[in-house]
Amino acid sequence: STNHEHSFTLLLRQVPFTCDGCGTEGNHVAYTCCTCNIIIHKNCISLPRIIKSKWHDHRLLHTYFHHIEDFRVLNCLICHDEVNTEHGSYYCSKCNGIFHVKCVMKDKDSYEIVENEDEIEMPIESSIIIIESNDAGEATKIKHFRHMHNLMLGPFVGGYENSCDGCMLPISDPFYYCSECVFFLHKACAELPKIKNVWHHDCKEPLALISDKAFYCQRCWYISNAFAYECCGCEEKICLRCVIAFTPGARTCLKHEHPLFYYTKHNGKCNACGTITQAAFCCKDCNFVLHLECFSLPITARHKCDEHLLSLTDHDDNSYSEHHHCDICEESRDPNRWFYNCSTCDTSAHVYCVLEQYPFLKLRSIHEGNYHPHPLTIVKKNYYYPDCDEC
Repeated sequence: STNHEHSFTLLLRQVPFTCDGCGTEGNHVAYTCCTCNIIIHKNCISLPRIIKSKWHDHRLLHTYFHHIEDFRVLNCLICHDEVNTEHGSYYCSKCNGIFHVKCVMKDKDSYEIVENEDEIEMPIESSIIIIESNDAGEATKIKHFRHMHNLMLGPFVGGYENSCDGCMLPISDPFYYCSECVFFLHKACAELPKIKNVWHHDCKEPLALISDKAFYCQRCWYISNAFAYECCGCEEKICLRCVIAFTPGARTCLKHEHPLFYYTKHNGKCNACGTITQAAFCCKDCNFVLHLECFSLPITARHKCDEHLLSLTDHDDNSYSEHHHCDICEESRDPNRWFYNCSTCDTSAHVYCVLEQYPFLKLRSIHEGNYHPHPLTIVKKNYYYPDCDEC
């Protein structure tokens, strides 16, 4: 065995057992280590001790069992089912991430074996340089490599109507702001690394953090010109909203009290839009399901139909109204589907009537290329603007 300090002995009797290497059942040829009192499949003798996986930023180590005082029972970050720590699993010693062996090794293209265990693991390259910190160790002043000025940790009075320049979602605490120009970053967006591997990208090349390029996200298919991760091989781009949403682990949604987990195969009905899902964010405690697109909906949005910010609302409790309609398109609206609402003016509208076709484009930014010889400034079209020369 390359993953155990003692030699294994062939067990000649065929008896049912649970493999201490991978945690799954077996009933045929088995090998045992009498010193450690473990029994494993023949194939599990050669399980690599250390791997690099697209599912996690750090190296993963294999162990046959965890000491309960050192490691609490956790859910697998891939399938979200509980990992029995009395049997073999892969885990991260830096952040307590744990994986079923069968999950992390299911796709051979998603991991690499670390042959030289003495090789020093390269640290994850941070996007920020910390300039000042408070007594609690929290960075209060930083320099982000994608912005020319220093950024300060909020609160910033008057900045909450702006969007994060990283993910284009509304600003919420905690966040960083620039005191010299209109630039905001959620703390979570600012702390994303320069280079990242993701499980949902087919190339073996890593993804690099870029900004200020107009692109189609290859996951949600929205066009954006904020921050993105670009593959160093095929140049496919993925927006920060999708990268964060797909990062293994539980996610919270402001419209649901329990954590949500992403399942690559799930047939159900999205609570927000009502359409059937093939992959979705699901709650393990109740029947709550969200599409990726619905999970990343802005909590607040602006539209010319109302002078106030519109809030994302999950159900219509206006019992006095027999007929529910959209104040933008004036068509009927399902009161059980999510919509945008202004409680002050009693304005209600379909989600996509408010967001329209390009909700994640950064206004006033410059776009070069395509079919025009001069740089173009992205603006909201008013009624007196001429039609597009292309369409």
